[in-house]
Amino acid sequence: MIIFGTKGYLYQLAILTLVCGRCGNPSAHTLKKRVTKFTLFFVPLFAFSTKYATQCTFCGAEQQVTKEQADQLLAQSTGQAGGSPAHNRTEQQNPYQR
Repeated sequence: MIIFGTKGYLYQLAILTLVCGRCGNPSAHTLKKRVTKFTLFFVPLFAFSTKYATQCTFCGAEQQVTKEQADQLLAQSTGQAGGSPAHNRTEQQNPYQR
């Protein structure tokens, strides 16, 4: 007997201040990433669905966004103008190294 199925994971990527398209209020919006993974014997093996959405904290309206839009919003929230965090990494010197 083989036991398989799916499991969903929800990640909160950022909290942004945007104007809501539904209620028109400038309020906080959460940027969320929803990943659905295939499981075999309750072990998640691979992701087969990834969706991004923003949700207004004032009225609760949720709007689906593309991966590119989510990356752009995430870059704006961290203050980077189009670069990924891996490219802006700074090396730290080891204090124990002579």
